Amino acid sequence: MRTKINGMILQFLVACVFLVSASHVHAWGIKELETEKVAVSLVREVERGGYKIVSTEELKKWMDEKKSMLIVDTMPFESSYKKNHIPDAVQFELPIAEMKTIEPAKKAELERLLGIDKNRLVVFYCGFTKCTRSHNGAMWAAKLGYRNVYRQPGGINAWKEAEYPVQNVK
Repeated sequence: MRTKINGMILQFLVACVFLVSASHVHAWGIKELETEKVAVSLVREVERGGYKIVSTEELKKWMDEKKSMLIVDTMPFESSYKKNHIPDAVQFELPIAEMKTIEPAKKAELERLLGIDKNRLVVFYCGFTKCTRSHNGAMWAAKLGYRNVYRQPGGINAWKEAEYPVQNVK
């Protein structure tokens, strides 16, 4: 009797493992091409931009450690930053399309924001991974000679998904 029960339990477990693994294979395959496109695009942006990336979790850890840094939200003030942003982030709106050039006034404004310390830790973010506003900020900071530049690709959406605190402008 005991052998029969053990055999039934084993069959049940094998069936469960099969079902779980089959559902994962199916789930992974559904959007894999889209995931690959986003990943390849991100890697190429980072290569072109000459900056590094930081995950949402790592950024939160840096903040918890009170690491000295400038966090820059590149989204529009009224429609995004004002509603919610990463605590203590400053706002500097940039376009979505990759900026091949930068106007002198915008360049001067960015340099004022970043300050004179070219080793300063600076993190740019926007709304989500496909949004390239943060790429523009990080790329131009690197082009201007800043050496400790990061992009948090998941943006405010990843930050909120992680259930980290946000600030708003009243």
